[in-house]
Amino acid sequence: MARWENGPGVLCGADAAVPVEIAASYRARTRGLLGRDGIEGALLLTPASGVHTFRMRFAIDVAYLRRDLTVLAVRTMRPGRLGLPRLRARHVLEAEAGAMAGWGLRPGLRLTVEPAGPVR
Repeated sequence: MARWENGPGVLCGADAAVPVEIAASYRARTRGLLGRDGIEGALLLTPASGVHTFRMRFAIDVAYLRRDLTVLAVRTMRPGRLGLPRLRARHVLEAEAGAMAGWGLRPGLRLTVEPAGPVR
């Protein structure tokens, strides 16, 4: 994608296609997963190199991605934590704790994001 926009998409490259919500605007990135009790799929924050879990209601998995969507690292963060910014990270992928292991996300894996189909 040349220019990222807020909206739905599908994350490909893992063991399964995963629905993803893209947060590209400052407002969408700032809100992130705050105020939610969970998420189906994942949230892609772009651009971003680090996250925090202050005021979060649940633990999350965090994947740091390079500009070309190659996974640099995957971490699990409990609520109330501050994740240090990751060098070379351009995007951050968030999901419920344990989800990324189930999807087979690991460092070195190259992902793609496809636009979601039309809503009917």
